[in-house]
Amino acid sequence: MDLNQLSLTVQKGSTAKVKELVSDALAQNVSPTEILNEGLIQAMAVVGEKFKNNEVYVPEMLMAAKAMNAGMQVLEPILTATGVKPIGKAVIGTVKGDLHDIGKNLVRMMLKGAGIEMYDLGIDVSAQAFLNKAKEVGADMVCLSALLTTTMPYMDSVIKEFEKDGVRSQFVFMIGGAPVSETYAKTIKADYYAEDAVVAVDVAKKILAKKQ
Repeated sequence: MDLNQLSLTVQKGSTAKVKELVSDALAQNVSPTEILNEGLIQAMAVVGEKFKNNEVYVPEMLMAAKAMNAGMQVLEPILTATGVKPIGKAVIGTVKGDLHDIGKNLVRMMLKGAGIEMYDLGIDVSAQAFLNKAKEVGADMVCLSALLTTTMPYMDSVIKEFEKDGVRSQFVFMIGGAPVSETYAKTIKADYYAEDAVVAVDVAKKILAKKQ
């Protein structure tokens, strides 16, 4: 099985074909980790690099990420059964008052493709909901998204909720979204700022490598 063909199909965003190729590879006894690393993750690394170089844009990235996730749906039960563990756990959501989710969904899909177990709380998420889920699943990271200048300050409220509960030091906070900046991240004492989904993956891998 030529996993390069799988990678190219993911890059093109052909969801149905990706599922078919992953199933074919498994039928040919290609190891699930090989399919994951050399087919799916490798494809997103290429797409991420093209995105950095302005060769592809958000719609193409979303299509590729959806195709990768389709492949992951086929692979995940087998990876779990063979004892392949995720490299970490992250809770993600768009903060209270904000109903935007395209950027957040892209980050979730990219992080999932990098081998991180993702818990997506959706949009309009309260500080308490972030706190409860992070504690419940034993998350390593909490990822906050906001697309409006009016909802951006709620990120601070989320972090303060964790401080109030006495568990702030147990979690790493990564924030992002159109109005957010590195300066703002420092202001609210978030650990990291990611300007896009590609950077988010790089940052998350560094965070989890430090924790291991």
